[in-house]
Amino acid sequence: MTTRPEPGGDPPPGPGPGTGPVTVPVPGQPTGPDPTASDATATVPAPDVEPATEPVSVAATPPRDRAQYAVCAFLALVGVLVIIDAARTGQAISAADAIGPKPVPILLGVLLLLVATIYTVDVARGGTGEPEAGEDVDPTTPIDWRTVLLLIGAFGVNAVLIDRLGWVISGTLLFWGSAFALGNRRHVHNLLIAVALSLATFYTFAIGLGVNLPAGVLQGIL
Repeated sequence: MTTRPEPGGDPPPGPGPGTGPVTVPVPGQPTGPDPTASDATATVPAPDVEPATEPVSVAATPPRDRAQYAVCAFLALVGVLVIIDAARTGQAISAADAIGPKPVPILLGVLLLLVATIYTVDVARGGTGEPEAGEDVDPTTPIDWRTVLLLIGAFGVNAVLIDRLGWVISGTLLFWGSAFALGNRRHVHNLLIAVALSLATFYTFAIGLGVNLPAGVLQGIL
């Protein structure tokens, strides 16, 4: 609306000296300050986060098994006794044996002393033997005395009858009785296997090792 002066009245007031030009807003243009005109970049401080610390596992030093020193001492003692006994052996050198009986026992004694020394150093440095693994054994299980007594009986029968009946028969009873003691009830099958093992061991000792096992009642047949 335009105000016109009334006839005979004062004209409408114009812009005074302290009044600036009137800015008419244009649609589609921002009227506020440009947010990209600022040179300063606002930085948001990151919160203080303590770095995650993993628990450090300190390997506990295993206690020294001082009982192993007794084993070391035993090995050293055996080595010394073997060397002393070998040194007392006379010189029995022949054409078939140019070395004689001394060098091998002395070498074994020296090796025993070497093993005892290495073992002692390992024990002193905290070395321990690893426990056996993989065996499903319950130490609280009672002893199966029936099986133990049956095995003792099988070996006893073999010791009594080996000279009278011979190894083949006594060995057969030994193998068959051991299988029976351990719970195998396939009697005919086990008997055939026991006979085969007895014959195999009899001829292996006789032919391969030159040791004749007692033939007993089968003397002249085998």
